[in-house]
Amino acid sequence: MTAVVSTSQRAGGPPVLVRRKVSWNKRLYWVATHSIGIAMGIAFTLPVLLVLLTSFMKSDQAMTASWWPREWHFENFVEVFEKAPMLTYLLNSMTYSLLATLGILVSAIPAAYALAKLRWRGQTWAFMAVVAAMMLPPQVVIVPLFDMWVRMGLTGTLVPLIAPYFLFDAFSIFLLRQFFLTIPKDYLDAARIDGCSELQVLYRVVVPMAKPGIAAAAMFCFLYTWNDYFGPLLYTAQARDNWTLSLAIASFRGMHHVEWNLTMAATVVTMLPAIVLFVFAQKSFVKGVTFTGVKG
Repeated sequence: MTAVVSTSQRAGGPPVLVRRKVSWNKRLYWVATHSIGIAMGIAFTLPVLLVLLTSFMKSDQAMTASWWPREWHFENFVEVFEKAPMLTYLLNSMTYSLLATLGILVSAIPAAYALAKLRWRGQTWAFMAVVAAMMLPPQVVIVPLFDMWVRMGLTGTLVPLIAPYFLFDAFSIFLLRQFFLTIPKDYLDAARIDGCSELQVLYRVVVPMAKPGIAAAAMFCFLYTWNDYFGPLLYTAQARDNWTLSLAIASFRGMHHVEWNLTMAATVVTMLPAIVLFVFAQKSFVKGVTFTGVKG
């Protein structure tokens, strides 16, 4: 009797069916072990997908339970820019977010370095004050701050939104301090022996080694200010030319009718820069958050 031997068996490897079964089992095992993450990913993706699909619908279909556009109306995005000065609002949002991010880097990096790597009297109490400031709700101080900006005549501008970030941001200081603690002290001592001042040690040694932590702090600040609605509403509500994109979305809502398709199109325009930024900076962001121990 002549036995027919497959090519895979002659080579000493397992049969094709066995390899396919093993591969399928590995895929099932991967799905099972990541089931919670997959479910959470779907839960977070569905609202974004709904916003995107609604932005291509007609106004009458956007009010229905239909998920898929009957007709694709790409002109909704053109109409958004015709009905409101979105480029101005985009520039205002970029100005607010970028300057606020620059402010927290200028103010928080030296403060975090002093709390993490220097020894001075009252250091523990200063760190406790930073932690206490993180727990303080912003609504507690909003009334005296608003009164101060009114007396200075700066309401209606972006200054009250940007200036505080150049002075103090408790969360950014805490985040950067935690990352600076992971930097070995030997590098700093070597720089001091070479004659570097504390400022030179900070900007020539600590800052290059702390790029992931700095990127994480910058991302947190940028995303928070980009999505901020309460601050711009409080300080620029009466000055339409200084509105940000978060306030611009509200301009598509009338007293008796909401143009949901245009509102969703404006929302997509608002989300797009933040999504692009996160895609390009996600590695540094995740690494910074991992090393600082900030979760949630």
